[in-house]
Amino acid sequence: MSLATLQIIWYVLIGILISGYAILDGFDLGVGVLSPFVARNEQERRLLLKAIGPFWDGNEVWLLTAGAALFAAFPHVYATVFSGFYLALMLLLFALILRAVSFEFRHQMGVEKWRRIWDWVFFFGSLIPAMLTGVALGNAVRGVPLNAQMEFTGNFFTLLNPFSLLVGLTGLAMFLTHGAIFLMVKTNGAVAERAKRWALNGWTALLILFLLTSIVGYISAQHLFANYIQTPIAWAVPFLVVIFLAATRNRTEKENPGRAFTFSALTITGLIGVLGIAGFPFLVYALNTMEHGLSIYKASASHTTLMTMLIIALIGMPIVIAYSAYVYYILRGKVQVEDEGY
Repeated sequence: MSLATLQIIWYVLIGILISGYAILDGFDLGVGVLSPFVARNEQERRLLLKAIGPFWDGNEVWLLTAGAALFAAFPHVYATVFSGFYLALMLLLFALILRAVSFEFRHQMGVEKWRRIWDWVFFFGSLIPAMLTGVALGNAVRGVPLNAQMEFTGNFFTLLNPFSLLVGLTGLAMFLTHGAIFLMVKTNGAVAERAKRWALNGWTALLILFLLTSIVGYISAQHLFANYIQTPIAWAVPFLVVIFLAATRNRTEKENPGRAFTFSALTITGLIGVLGIAGFPFLVYALNTMEHGLSIYKASASHTTLMTMLIIALIGMPIVIAYSAYVYYILRGKVQVEDEGY
């Protein structure tokens, strides 16, 4: 297998890992963002925590795996992104840590004020990653200033451009909708009814932001459309996204949350695919000159490293997917609040 083929394979595999994280951790991030608005009392707040409690920590492994794969397959990209985006990534990491702590700390004292503090930590610890992951992807495909040594020459505020912020808001709406549908799957009664309203509202916001992001991208970053112009069949991916979006809305309105969740997951995969096609072959596009951009051909590891990793991935990924599927199957069904645990 040639080096170029391996580089393309790893570009796709990293996209799959990012999609897996967005689908799985996306729903519990969405639940966290929705928690102050869907849960009205302590019992309902515990119900939300119990719905995602068995899954959230395992879901975050997909983010760690994607980072590790990026480090091994495209080390120059890892070095540039993790140094240039340092402040944003530390903010993301800090939010994820506080979010994890909030699960455990809110139960340590039986005082309402104490629990409410950690409920808001849970909210912001979900909101910040849900927003920043989209902003990071938006900057990677739109482009950032890089020099000939593959170093980021901007600052934190360089990352806060209109296109990337719109991608971040689109990601937030996507996670919110996905999380609301997950709550429809896992809960009954008033919580499920409120979740349905938020799912429909989030879907509307997602559609508007998706269209707005496309318009702003066409105005400010026309290179994002080059692959679609050169390869018209690539338009099949955004076309499928529209179909999946419509199916998500239809199944949500008809209160078929299982199907709605499936179509929502397909929508997320499709949206990441849209960005992946737009950015190819660059993992980080350079604003100042395309020659400084970090393409898969310029920034990858050696043939031996990529081949060895591919063998490991072909053995390990099916095991991880099968185990995850088994866990979700065993813990299927509606959740109920009990005296112990969440």
